[in-house]
Amino acid sequence: MSEVKKILETIPMDEMDQIQRWTYDYSKKFSKVEYEHAKEMVDKLASESDLTNEESVELVNVMPRSIEELRAFTFGWKKLIVTEKLEKIKSILLSKNKEEAEVVKSPSNVES
Repeated sequence: MSEVKKILETIPMDEMDQIQRWTYDYSKKFSKVEYEHAKEMVDKLASESDLTNEESVELVNVMPRSIEELRAFTFGWKKLIVTEKLEKIKSILLSKNKEEAEVVKSPSNVES
């Protein structure tokens, strides 16, 4: 989702067709993290959690916050993942989310 948003941001709004504008609006509204963080998480999930790239992208797009939410995905993938591995996945997803929240809330980013 973040990558779609980043790509569409390169097109001037007045040059977008209707579907591109709808897609851009959707990606702005539902993108959970910035592209750079999303890419880092996808790479880390794929390398450290034995997930495919597609599975990693799916998790980053939705950003599940609990083991139960993660299990809903793995059930759909017809893949049994042990709780320890789910905890690792959860920590990767939540760590990047915390970093972004801290950047947004830091005093240097607040206008006076």
